[in-house]
Amino acid sequence: MKSIIDRRAFLQKATAAAFSIVPARLLRSETAPSNQLTRALIGFGGIAHSSNHLGYKATQLVALCDPDAQRVNKGVVAAEQNGYGKVFACRDFREILARPDVDIVHICTPPHWHGLISVMAAQAGKDIWCEKPMTRTIGEGRRVMAAVKSNARIFRLNTWFRFQSGFYGMQTEVKPIKKAVENRLLGWPLKVVVGGHTGFTWKFHHSGRTNLKPQPVPEYFDYELWLGPAPYKPYHPHRTHGTFRGYWDYDGGGLGDMGQHYLDPVQYLLEKDHTNPVKIEIDCLPQHPDAIGSFRRITYTYADGCQIILDGNNSLKNTPFLEGPKGKIWSGLKSDIPNLDAILSELPDPAPQQTDFLDSVKNRRMFALNEQNGFRSCTMVNLGIIAMRLGRGFQFDPVNLCAVDDPAVDRLIYQQSRAPWKI
Repeated sequence: MKSIIDRRAFLQKATAAAFSIVPARLLRSETAPSNQLTRALIGFGGIAHSSNHLGYKATQLVALCDPDAQRVNKGVVAAEQNGYGKVFACRDFREILARPDVDIVHICTPPHWHGLISVMAAQAGKDIWCEKPMTRTIGEGRRVMAAVKSNARIFRLNTWFRFQSGFYGMQTEVKPIKKAVENRLLGWPLKVVVGGHTGFTWKFHHSGRTNLKPQPVPEYFDYELWLGPAPYKPYHPHRTHGTFRGYWDYDGGGLGDMGQHYLDPVQYLLEKDHTNPVKIEIDCLPQHPDAIGSFRRITYTYADGCQIILDGNNSLKNTPFLEGPKGKIWSGLKSDIPNLDAILSELPDPAPQQTDFLDSVKNRRMFALNEQNGFRSCTMVNLGIIAMRLGRGFQFDPVNLCAVDDPAVDRLIYQQSRAPWKI
């Protein structure tokens, strides 16, 4: 294993030799397959096997990495089985970022790595396809936005319900609901309830354990690298891999795992892609400082009076998904507005969205869900997590991205990374 200092020098050299804004092979207009965009998978756990990552055949997979050597070996086999041939494989993501033959990195790590790797990837000249949640803290998200902008990168967040597929539990795409909202059929302000009736509680089992006893680190696993910027805690397998989501250091339980899938389309519906709530309220049991529990209800209130309620204990199961002073909408577009389907069919569609990621990369067009609006929906998740950890509500300034006279909240908004990792 190279030392951290050696690895840092390695990355600095790679950054100095980074790509121009458009990958060189596209500028040269080379013929296929040499002009095909290339990519690498950073992290090879369960999500990396999905059609959005390993199975995404529109680009050529050329490399992968994971701090678990067993996963690296499985990745090499899986890549060959999926028709990519022999790929470069390693344990340290910095070796991936140093490669000039990688155009795009897919960040499939636990969330405590999302922000740091996104920043380093942007600095190394890579475009980025990042898993949700975008970052583990609001401060990290702010840094990612700055790095993507200053390095002229393309960033895609891996949740897609604002522009395709049926929105969880709603038995419809977001598009017709957006039409109803844009044309103020329900009036204004609006209240949204996300709960068991929309499938929201289905991953609330992501809770940590409070009685972990230290165990030896397996020889095939670089636990120090897996921890990275997270605080050091003695190794236990429940802290890593498929169960890491139950610990504050790495994620935010069911809310961290699934919250952005649900909240991003709602931000889009409520026309809040540029802002966040000013008030957060919560009803939950006291949380353990290390292991995540659950919550009963989180209420977000915006400056204009719009509200989002996360129903964590399924107590609002008969409540409309969307409600305004002029009408309501339930799943399946059921509504108390007569002939809603007919009305919607006569209304103009919402503005088109840039949903072709390859076109975004080739022509430098911002993707539909990017580092800016993705930051705002991820901030919703992180505001809820902060309320859970503190066991109380607070006021938030969505312009300056800080709490209103509340230092305890600000310490969780802008958390320090473990040395030597900095973001």
